[in-house]
Amino acid sequence: MTFTVKKTAAGALAIAMSLAVLAGCGGNNGGGSNNAANEPAPSAASNTAAENTQPDSGSESKLTGDFTIQYFVGGYGDKWWKQVIADFKTANPDLNIKEEAGPQINTQNKPKWIAGNPPDFVYIDGPELNDRQMAEDGQLEDLTEWMQTATNVDGVKILDLLAQQPPQYDGKMYNIPLVLNSWGIFYNKALFEKNGWTEPTDWDTFMSSSEAIKAAGTTPFIHTGKYPYYINSSFLFPAIVSANGNDYKLLQDMGNSQVEAFKSPVVLDALNKVVELRDKGFIDKASASINHTDSQMLFLQNKDAYIPNGLWLPNEMSKDVPADFKFGFIPSVTQKAGDKVVANTSTATVAIAKNAKNKEAAKAFLQFIFSVKQASKFAELSGAPSNIKGDISSSSAPDFVKQAAAYLTADTTVVVPTVTFNQDVDKAMQDATVALTIGKIDPQGWVDRVVKVVEKVNK
Repeated sequence: MTFTVKKTAAGALAIAMSLAVLAGCGGNNGGGSNNAANEPAPSAASNTAAENTQPDSGSESKLTGDFTIQYFVGGYGDKWWKQVIADFKTANPDLNIKEEAGPQINTQNKPKWIAGNPPDFVYIDGPELNDRQMAEDGQLEDLTEWMQTATNVDGVKILDLLAQQPPQYDGKMYNIPLVLNSWGIFYNKALFEKNGWTEPTDWDTFMSSSEAIKAAGTTPFIHTGKYPYYINSSFLFPAIVSANGNDYKLLQDMGNSQVEAFKSPVVLDALNKVVELRDKGFIDKASASINHTDSQMLFLQNKDAYIPNGLWLPNEMSKDVPADFKFGFIPSVTQKAGDKVVANTSTATVAIAKNAKNKEAAKAFLQFIFSVKQASKFAELSGAPSNIKGDISSSSAPDFVKQAAAYLTADTTVVVPTVTFNQDVDKAMQDATVALTIGKIDPQGWVDRVVKVVEKVNK
């Protein structure tokens, strides 16, 4: 098995976004029986203990045995995981829950997945995990049939609650989006106000402001070259959608590794915007070799004016945000004046391992976490919107959340459902983009590099 990094209706997404207002700050950013694949959803009687945050001593059947949960700790932190696992333990006192977590857990657990001895339940986020690859490699439980009738602990059908539906690979569901976010471009509103710089609304204003920013002695743009999916997701992919007449089908075709999609002139048009940034000297030369936290620190220190990132950024860097820093956010800057903004969504999903030893507990945990109550707690403790629909609002919401929500509810925004690429193709695009930003290749060179990998994947 191989691993890598990963990343709707506008109204549904906006409702999910409103959950973030509870956080006060936005959030981040890689053996056993298989018979349970065709098991029906656990009966109400057998899951009584899982349906309440307090144990029900009268339940006829209880969850028992070991239950292992793997979760990556990144920009969203681990407070929600600690809380929800504690709640689930309270509801199921006879269950021995084992947590395998941390910022390096995906790498640390890689041998277990390869050996066919994975944890029961996995949160697919952070480096070294790719949901499409895991599904294609047969590592995840097929949840297609179960999800058709699965309800949460409140008895509400899970599929009806999701703002963004589960991705499908060859028509089957393997993982369920837990977090819903948007990529985009951040800037410091306070810095812009102080210097009289124009906040971007499109490509023209983004470029004119970048000219003014550079003239004032500040580098306009920094990205995280060690993890180029940040610039691809926040800048390149929205540019492709804009150049394609606001139609994201081409991007989805790329996600499905269709060779001709990568050869489209639209892709070259989008890549040329990266070149324009590069040739005007707007990209911080440090970008190519630094990671996300280093680039984010330079941004927070006002060394750079713009950074491509996800809505988890403020929460991930909360300890380092200056008191006078005001986050500004726009989902895309590559659209023409008067054209629609493009919001490329980002999800982090959860799944059950195909070789899980306690699938009953894993399914019960899925039912437990996909409730409005847990969605609210997720927003409070992680500073990020959950994928559960809910009408939760607060005047204390951070300005950038309000700004993001305004974009995501607007008819003038194209909301792109999350697209997951083949692991090898994704890696090729990331490497090619870095090469493009430092002038090692031109746009056609980017296409040629990536197409070679796509053709190889399709053989």
